[in-house]
Amino acid sequence: MTHNGAHEDSEDRRTGWGWFLAWFAVGACVAAGLAAILTVGPVLLGLAAVAAWLLLRKGPRNAVAGGLAGLALPLFHLAYLNRGGPGEVCRSSSGGQTCTEEYTPIPFLVGGVLLFVAGFVIFLVIGRGTRKAPAPGR
Repeated sequence: MTHNGAHEDSEDRRTGWGWFLAWFAVGACVAAGLAAILTVGPVLLGLAAVAAWLLLRKGPRNAVAGGLAGLALPLFHLAYLNRGGPGEVCRSSSGGQTCTEEYTPIPFLVGGVLLFVAGFVIFLVIGRGTRKAPAPGR
C-alpha cells in the first residue's frame, strides 16, 4: 500500500483547521466568561479551562492561535450592539419608545478584526513552518 503525500498533507490541513476551530471556541468562551464575570462568567471560564487542558493534551500546539481569534467574537458582538452609536439612540417599540446611550462601535470592531486576523495569520505562519520542516528519518 502506497501513501500519497498530497493526500496526507490535505488531510493534515483539515485536521489542523478542526483543532483551530476548537481553540477558537475556547477563546470565545474565555472572552464571554470575562465579559460576564459577575454572572455566568466563572462557569464559562471553568468550561474553557477544562477544554483547553484537553486540547493541550491531544492537539497540535500551533492550533492554540485559534484561541486568539476566538477572543474577537465578543468584541464583534459589542460592535453590533453599539451599531447606532455614539450617543443616545432611540428605537420605537409597541409600548412607545426606548432610548439608550451607546458607545461608538469602531474600537470594538477594530479590536475584533485585529484579534481575528492575528489568530489566523499566526496559525497559518506556524503551520507553514511545520509543514516545510523535513520529517525525522527521511
